[in-house]
Amino acid sequence: MSIPWLDQPTRYMFFTGKGGVGKTSLACATAVALADEGKRVLLISTDPASNVQHVFQTAIGEIAPTPVAAVPRLAAINIRPQAAAEAYRQRAVAPLRGVLPDEAIQSMVEELSGSCTTEIAAFDQFTGWLTDAGTAANFDHLIFDTAPTGHTLRLLSLPGAWTEFFDGNKHGASCMGPVSALQSQRRQYAQAVATLHDAANTLLILVSRADPLALAEASRTSRDLGRMGLGNQRLVINGVFHATDAGDPLAAAMERRGQEALAALPADLRKLPQAQVPLRVFNLVGVEALRALLQPDPAPVSAKTGVLASPAHPGLAELIDELEAGGHGAILVLGKGGVGKTTIAAAIAVALADRGHAVHLTTTDPAAHIAPTVGASDGRLVLSRIDPAKETKGYRQKVLALRGRDLDAQGRALLEEDLRSPCTEEVAVFHAFSQRLDEAQAKFVVIDTAPTGHSLLLLDATGSYHRDVMRNLTGKAQKQIHTALMKLRNPDHTRTVLVTLPETTPILEAAELQEDLRRAGIDPLAWVINSSLLAARPRDPLLAARAAAEADKIAQVAGQLAPRVALVAWLAAEPVGLEGLRGLLQSAQPSRV
Repeated sequence: MSIPWLDQPTRYMFFTGKGGVGKTSLACATAVALADEGKRVLLISTDPASNVQHVFQTAIGEIAPTPVAAVPRLAAINIRPQAAAEAYRQRAVAPLRGVLPDEAIQSMVEELSGSCTTEIAAFDQFTGWLTDAGTAANFDHLIFDTAPTGHTLRLLSLPGAWTEFFDGNKHGASCMGPVSALQSQRRQYAQAVATLHDAANTLLILVSRADPLALAEASRTSRDLGRMGLGNQRLVINGVFHATDAGDPLAAAMERRGQEALAALPADLRKLPQAQVPLRVFNLVGVEALRALLQPDPAPVSAKTGVLASPAHPGLAELIDELEAGGHGAILVLGKGGVGKTTIAAAIAVALADRGHAVHLTTTDPAAHIAPTVGASDGRLVLSRIDPAKETKGYRQKVLALRGRDLDAQGRALLEEDLRSPCTEEVAVFHAFSQRLDEAQAKFVVIDTAPTGHSLLLLDATGSYHRDVMRNLTGKAQKQIHTALMKLRNPDHTRTVLVTLPETTPILEAAELQEDLRRAGIDPLAWVINSSLLAARPRDPLLAARAAAEADKIAQVAGQLAPRVALVAWLAAEPVGLEGLRGLLQSAQPSRV
């Protein structure tokens, strides 16, 4: 198997793509391969819900790189927004401690606790690694394991967006304070722009699966990156499956679906240098598994004897019975990228509409796959997306109309300038999310969220807004207000469903997400274990081996982690369109073609 990006590796390599396509595995495997060749490598995760620590089975630092003990010359770091924001706040207030009163310092800390600070701090850390002279001296290669596509496009667009904001800022103010205080960042951001555009030093690796939605997202990403001037791209199709048991209809269907997707590869992706990585039987955890991932095919998997037992757990239909009980409300569907959140959210929405309810299915995911997933819908089911560009434009117009009408020309110009800040997008998306929650007082609103990290940032914005509102209200007024966070915490208003796969990394990430939610006062109602091969009972040796490995994972979720579980089998027929989604509502028993 030829690995083209390892033949002539650039100094900076970005792995990006739809959630669940294997970006982290390929980024980690590439880092290990380069380190094994004697290169000094820094692996940087920009995903707020990074699982690099799970892959390497070791703790990874959030402020300084951590050496990976099992791989000499390799270090890794997670850019965690909360840790970056806390470090940013401390740097901002440190010079003023002992100079200003404690009350003033606390007020500054509170003002720097919003989602804008969180984003800019993580972004500041990202550009720092791109431009730091010390990093350049200590490492030969920097490999970026990025968040799912929408979050990554936002990250890669910010250097240019902030540079343009600085260039157009005439009044010296921004949402982060005086622009004069950010001049060092301005130089850093401009240098980051130059680095990202340098094709001799920067390579973007688009990772996909042999799946129509994943390939369509890779195609859109390629075009968006091209418009940013980032044209040095490669395409990797990960997890390509070839059946070894032609008599297994499940295996035949899986191979056929993959080959059909590759045959319909979008024209812009056909132009890119391409590599394929086969589906592996082993779990991609640990250094030895990472080394094996990029090696030629291992020995064939031995055939299993006997029939796999399908685990006895309720299916999706039973969960929907419980979700329907309130007659209305918000249903928040969360999980790691690639676990099938959109499909599960769409299936829930279709089922509720089929039962006669008015349903609004919406998504906060910039990739926005709900329309192709659902296809045509009837009058009881309404589809929408929270489009960051559209929401930002509407938010700016609304703020100008409400706050700008009483300002003089200079004041209005200052307000317009402040609203051009890249931070405005995060605020606008939060307001749109809050409006969707409000709708759930009279109907069902099913919210398909972005992959975990992006959703955590949205929930952080929700918490920041709540704290800001409550800080400025007292007594009776506090009791009358109902913030978005309060609605999320109220199980009569919002029920939260976590979606995972019966695999180690998605389960660990779902468990961590559940803890994050509980710390925010939000208790998930249930977990959905999606696309279970064990429930589908394949005969193909590779699929049967992967299915057998699921048994302990499913038992772990049901026995230790989830308040209740719904199990959904991997389906031979693609679960798209109304009829395909209705097929998910059957029990966890296998589906055959």
